[in-house]
Amino acid sequence: MAGEIRNERAPMQYRRFGKTERALSVITLGGMRYPRQGEKPRTDVPREMLDNCIDCTVRALDAGINHIETAWAYGKSESCYGITLSEELKIPRSRYHLMTKGHPQTAEDVRKMVDRQLQSLRTDHIDLYAVHGLGSRAAFRRALSPGGPVDELCKLREQGMIGEIGFSTHCQDPKVLIEALDSNRFSFINLHYYYFWQLHADVVAHAAKKDLGVFIISPNDKGGRLYEPLPELRDMTAPATPIQFNARWCLSDPAVHTLSFGMTAPEHFDEMRGILPVSAPLSEADARIRARLEARLDEVPHARYEGYADYPPGADPSGINIAEVLRLRRLWRCFGMIGFAKFRYNMFSGSQALWYPGELATDEAIAKVDVSRAPDGIPLADLLRDAHQGLYEPRE
Repeated sequence: MAGEIRNERAPMQYRRFGKTERALSVITLGGMRYPRQGEKPRTDVPREMLDNCIDCTVRALDAGINHIETAWAYGKSESCYGITLSEELKIPRSRYHLMTKGHPQTAEDVRKMVDRQLQSLRTDHIDLYAVHGLGSRAAFRRALSPGGPVDELCKLREQGMIGEIGFSTHCQDPKVLIEALDSNRFSFINLHYYYFWQLHADVVAHAAKKDLGVFIISPNDKGGRLYEPLPELRDMTAPATPIQFNARWCLSDPAVHTLSFGMTAPEHFDEMRGILPVSAPLSEADARIRARLEARLDEVPHARYEGYADYPPGADPSGINIAEVLRLRRLWRCFGMIGFAKFRYNMFSGSQALWYPGELATDEAIAKVDVSRAPDGIPLADLLRDAHQGLYEPRE
């Protein structure tokens, strides 16, 4: 464990956030889901949003949470936290760790953005700063270019305006992320990694070797909209809720340090407390839940075939994100996660292509798939067609 633990309270648990040497609560208060935060102007915080943020911040601190996370891209969120923490509640800056993120394209952008973020957050320093949403090898090269964004962030760090530098990512190519970690320019990584999406297991392990902080983003939403599970999934994870099991599964790996929870209501905090204590490895009770979930994979033909090794992102001429389509089919067929699977599948070929690339598995696209790369006995075309027929919703 690192030195000082800010806002330490039982039964919250704390982990050393890699080489940053900060002891973070295993649950982070995320800032993406407050009401009306996407409205403009970004500095005008409506009372409804502010009251919600104040209530959640008080509950989070009372629960022992000591890490608060937001981003430039979250609209009013930075301003809302600035008012809440510094003006309304007057929380001492030494009581919590503050993370924000930005997506500057140039060194000049960095300086302008961080200046505005400091003003919005009503603080003179940001503890943890992440380059936001790096999703491709080209994006990392731009961020790491000589005289580019990361170099400028290092200057701000030397001036005491920010602390440790990391990045957040939606990238689905583990090789790209491992290359980024091997640049030795970052102290932490924010990424997707859940029981229901284990693609980044090697990335988490590599981060541990590099002694980097690992922050899991959006485990309850991108982890499968676990806040709205059908009875089938609830039964599989009982007596835990799906949110609680997924959190304990993530934290059963000591290389994972904290999970972001976008809590906006009192009942969210009640469910969060039910996660504690976490253990590494999994407790016997949670191991039994995992066994039930694993057994379900064997009940659905070919559900265990993930496709990542044979069809890495962007490798197939069809343009279909084959591994991700197979995952969404698995979530639907094995775990009844139809709402999440439909939502994500219909993001393909839409406005979210930069964050979530891939083509719909139409008959025309499937005809272009190089099925020779699939193992013998895997009816890949049929699996993709099944996913499209079950998940596609035509746009009006």
